[in-house]
Amino acid sequence: MRLLERLPRESGGEYALRTIKENIINLELPPGSQISENELAAEMGLSRTPVREALIELSKVKIVDVQPQKKSSIPLIDYDMVEESRFMRDLLECAVVELDCEMAGPADLERLDENVRLQSLYMDDFYSGRLMTLDDQFHELLFDIAKKSQIFALIRNISIHFDRVRTLALSSVKNTKIVQDHADIVDAIRRKDPKAARALMETHLDRYDIDAAALRTAYPQYFR
Repeated sequence: MRLLERLPRESGGEYALRTIKENIINLELPPGSQISENELAAEMGLSRTPVREALIELSKVKIVDVQPQKKSSIPLIDYDMVEESRFMRDLLECAVVELDCEMAGPADLERLDENVRLQSLYMDDFYSGRLMTLDDQFHELLFDIAKKSQIFALIRNISIHFDRVRTLALSSVKNTKIVQDHADIVDAIRRKDPKAARALMETHLDRYDIDAAALRTAYPQYFR
């Protein structure tokens, strides 16, 4: 497991939840693996209580299978759950980019442009981990510009199912279309064209379907 730096004033429970979630998304805790509450607590330098609370929280969105008196496990990827996550993001993010076309100012566009430039840079050298972080930051920026940051925070948990597939896609295929999608979405926002922005976001979020068969073939042990 990859340990994250603990943030100032971050509680043990918040740190445990953020760290475990990040390791599930990045497949450091891969689908089908077993996890021990005691071992996780020792690695993070925490007591068992905040770790147990984090695992219970993640079990609510079916990304951890908690078994009392036994080791918990990370479920295999279930495409029904992936589709549910994608459906939710599709509804919300398409609405958000339409709002961005009305609300984005020059400083907002500059933040989006900078993010896309960094994505292009890391795509050239194919740093998949950094690309995933920048991808997340791009989508978070869209919600922030639309004054919907709390909604973005709320959807993060169930998005884990979708995000695991994104990680596999980014790590196995150098898909330059993903970065181009982001650049095109920013251009549509700059032109204040909500219809184009929505269509581009729909295409962007549907791209994982294109890779589904290839991902199952490459990583059969990860899927139900």
